[in-house]
Amino acid sequence: MSEEKLYAIKNDEGEWADTRYIFGYGAWVTPDKTEREEYVKHHGGHVVTLIEEPEKVVLTKEQAALVERAHEATWPAYYITQRASSSDEEKLIMEAYANGFTVEKETKYNVKVPHTEGVWYYKSCNGNLMTICQLDKRLQITFTEEDIEHYGLQDCEKEEVTDDGN
Repeated sequence: MSEEKLYAIKNDEGEWADTRYIFGYGAWVTPDKTEREEYVKHHGGHVVTLIEEPEKVVLTKEQAALVERAHEATWPAYYITQRASSSDEEKLIMEAYANGFTVEKETKYNVKVPHTEGVWYYKSCNGNLMTICQLDKRLQITFTEEDIEHYGLQDCEKEEVTDDGN
């Protein structure tokens, strides 16, 4: 985020002043606050500081849930402080609380069945671990790191799946 600020003029009706000092036809901004203040003395209105919107923080699903619960807490800062695993995480979560956040995209994998040629695992609709041949690999359901651990597939060969499914 840039440290340079921009200033504009706005009147009491919420209209912005343009380059000809006419309200309501557009906004004229400048980094020169003194110039804006001089204009206000002669033409009315008030100086408004324009700032850039801060970037949203990228969080894990767990951290995002903590921020959501903090919004419902009586004392949000205390809630976050008591639940953050470190001071760095606390700072990150406080920033997300104030500026907004997005949840990081979880990496997905296709997981190969060991000692086979072209056979891959997939999860059935009831959560059972099944196998599928290479030709049908595009139809299979991918695994997260959490899934791989749940099914005990840590020692299996895995390949990251991109957004296009490959």
